[in-house]
Amino acid sequence: MTKLFSTLLSFLVVLAFSFSGKTQHKHPPETINFDDYFINKTLRIDYTIAGNSETRFVSLEQLVEEGAWSGPRKNISNSLKYGLMQYKLYDSISNKLIYSKGFNNLFVEWETSDEAKKINRSFYEVATCPFPKKTVKFILQRRNKQDGTFEDLMSIYVNPNDYFIKRNTTLKFPFKKIIDVGNSAEKIDIVYLAEGYTKEQMGKFQQDVKRMNDYLFERAPFKSQKSAFNIWAIECASQEQGTDIPGAHVWGNTILNSSFYTFNSARYLTTFDQKSIRDIASNVPYDHIVILVNHDKYGGGGFFNYYLMTTVDHIKSKEVFVHEFGHSFAGLADEYFSSSVAVNDFYPASVEPWEPNITNMVNFDSKWKHMIAKEIPIPTPLTNKYKEALGAFEGAGYSAKGLWRPMDHCIMRSLHVKQVFCPVCQEGIKTVISSYMDQ
Repeated sequence: MTKLFSTLLSFLVVLAFSFSGKTQHKHPPETINFDDYFINKTLRIDYTIAGNSETRFVSLEQLVEEGAWSGPRKNISNSLKYGLMQYKLYDSISNKLIYSKGFNNLFVEWETSDEAKKINRSFYEVATCPFPKKTVKFILQRRNKQDGTFEDLMSIYVNPNDYFIKRNTTLKFPFKKIIDVGNSAEKIDIVYLAEGYTKEQMGKFQQDVKRMNDYLFERAPFKSQKSAFNIWAIECASQEQGTDIPGAHVWGNTILNSSFYTFNSARYLTTFDQKSIRDIASNVPYDHIVILVNHDKYGGGGFFNYYLMTTVDHIKSKEVFVHEFGHSFAGLADEYFSSSVAVNDFYPASVEPWEPNITNMVNFDSKWKHMIAKEIPIPTPLTNKYKEALGAFEGAGYSAKGLWRPMDHCIMRSLHVKQVFCPVCQEGIKTVISSYMDQ
């Protein structure tokens, strides 16, 4: 019993799984010296989140040591307070908050769907953070949509010397650094992964990477921010071309197991295979993951601080890519309100949405109110007089009433725009870039 107890104690001690209580960890933000707490490696925490529309449960899957940490080293907390989920690291001795990151995932969308009212489902997920020097407490949290606070879902201790932490799990594939602007510790690294490209089609993959990436960086605000981004491409070949299309009874053998008809939405293209994504992406330093799918069907998906997926050969693929990049990189919300979606009541009226480009007027002062000219009425009527103005137009976030967007036209609402990102979305993107670059 003594030996068993000692072994278990050296492993990860699960402290608590909380499903409804609000977090009690309240620490003022402070400057953290990266080298005091971390080494130049990455800790990956894999877990499964399961449940339904009412309940959720988190289980630890594995811990992995990966290569050099490519994220920020000074601004290493979720200072923008973005995301429907977040995770935090606390020093186990002082209980000081030393790292946090906000993100979105598939589960928080699915739990609002009709299916979640009927059955339970589980989702494999991954969190990454700098590798700690000493034992830390890792806490996974979910935002309570009714009041905006975060609730603890999982809390564990992680001992960096634990021999159960896996090493050398990277799936080795050829890769190229497409654009090199500097040290990954000082820049933002975007990695492109190939999905549905066979070994013989890697030339096409490299062309698609260039085509999509050029399109993004030809547009504001990315055009003026090129010096902030390193670009990588990993040639992870699939056995077959394309992707799954369940509604058409099409199934393919692809390396990342992507599929249309996510949550029964024909255009929603995603993958639940986070493990493979991260096993492959860890070939290179990365902050953001872009998955290009070798198909001509319209569709894609993007999740803040998680990943972006789009097909490459539809006539609107480049615009879909840029739209989804707005989600995955900057946490921008969808501004459309007339198309069918899989989620229900995604934005409650009681709390201001965290996304920078929509509002329910609960706290409009915290959004783009200061950018609107004095002569523009708020809310702003959609008339010819104000059609090109920056204001507050009703209709956003999947709802025609009760939510407002900054302009009538923006790529976060429609792919048929000239300006692409409106001024508010551009400012939101630059804010996120600054959060990385304030070194």
